[in-house]
Amino acid sequence: MRMWINGVGVDSTSGQVIEVADPATEEVLDTVPAGTPADVERAVAAAKAAFPAWRQTTALERAQMLHQAAARMRDHFDELVRLLTLEEGKPVPENAEEIDWSLNTLDYYAELGRHIRGRVIPSPAAGQLSLVLKEPYGVVGCIVPWNYPILLLLWKMAPALVAGNTVVAKPSSLTPLTTLRMIQVAFDHFPPGVINVVTGRGSEVGDALVTHPDVPVIAFTGSTAVGQHIARLTAGQIKKLHLELGGKDPFVIADDAPLATAVEALSYAALINAGQVCTSTERVYVPRTMLLEFAEALAERVSKLRLGPGIEPTTDVGPMIGDAYRSKVEEHVADALSRGAKVLVGGRRPPHLERGFFYEPTVLVDVDHSMRIMREETFGPTIPIMAYDTFDEAIALANDTEYGLGACLYSHDARKVRRFYEEVRAGTIWINDPLTDNYAGPFGGMKMSGLGRELGEEGLEEFWQTKHVHWDIEGGFKDWWYPY
Repeated sequence: MRMWINGVGVDSTSGQVIEVADPATEEVLDTVPAGTPADVERAVAAAKAAFPAWRQTTALERAQMLHQAAARMRDHFDELVRLLTLEEGKPVPENAEEIDWSLNTLDYYAELGRHIRGRVIPSPAAGQLSLVLKEPYGVVGCIVPWNYPILLLLWKMAPALVAGNTVVAKPSSLTPLTTLRMIQVAFDHFPPGVINVVTGRGSEVGDALVTHPDVPVIAFTGSTAVGQHIARLTAGQIKKLHLELGGKDPFVIADDAPLATAVEALSYAALINAGQVCTSTERVYVPRTMLLEFAEALAERVSKLRLGPGIEPTTDVGPMIGDAYRSKVEEHVADALSRGAKVLVGGRRPPHLERGFFYEPTVLVDVDHSMRIMREETFGPTIPIMAYDTFDEAIALANDTEYGLGACLYSHDARKVRRFYEEVRAGTIWINDPLTDNYAGPFGGMKMSGLGRELGEEGLEEFWQTKHVHWDIEGGFKDWWYPY
């Protein structure tokens, strides 16, 4: 596939390509251009040139274009789901949900952008008008990870476009194919230069986009380490940074939680996309009095999950994205075992799957916060369970992390629920329904989990800058002017 710059498919100035492989088979699916800083320059120049006309289009015109893109994605729904499954690895039902969420994000922001522009505020005196206006920045750089490449791009691109900005996107080198295909089939009706996609490695394309002087906004989803790198690179330029970074999300099981339902909720929260979700449950806290029963029930449930290629209809849990990511999970499990943890189920590469980056869903007990698996982002199919004695202790354990992306609680005790959402420091709190997002509900983290919000009105505000206009309509002489 080719990059998308100024409304057409183009090759890289490097003449080189990057192979994109299926993580379930390790077979090459296709290649994409290995972009260079010169390609970024071309894309940014196109976006910059398109910006003046694009910002002058009406909210209705922009809404119609986004609705049309959503309709075209629906027309190519099955094709996009299949391609995404092959390059990213999630089972088909999870990728169908991603594409559905993505196209509905376009429809949501198309309409939201039609009724927000700013506000009129009370003026200091009669005969005056005070306006608070929202204006686009210009070119927005969108840097997107591999785990939800379409969803996380459109969570950025849809509000950025609706706000009147133009876009240069850089997909992950691991999963660029569906992004390029989506742009070709669903966004080619946008004016040339409004949307551009440059493929390539982060050290080449990503850094060039981040530091480009004509890109005032960087919207990034990825690891905290890369977010810190972006912040350092842009410190001297005072860019607007929108950073959705790592997480180490806790799931607290309260003593009143129905065991069977809580087990099902936790299995989903921890193992969707093989645990490769920024809001995956990575730490579990269970009352000591019910720990044994809960852990055994969870291990039994997890042992029945079907591991295999995402494209197969019988698969529950697909592969990890690559060997380096799987090796990190193995390191975390090995560290936990060396410190006294026990594996109830999983904890190994499946012997019946010789190809692909598979790792068995793993349940561990006897863990504590001295272990890497309870402190560092694992990003894999592991469920470490720790006992607690009081709900105060559970809240303290949930907060005992440098991250603050999300947190889950299973309880029907209203007093515990209120304490949890008031006292746990995380950007999203899920009660009894983990990892369910809301188009109108802002998503983002606290602490080391990032800056800014996606979705909702807040997600649109991220791509506007605010201007105050004070207009004295009469323009008369003021008695506080010189001379005093």
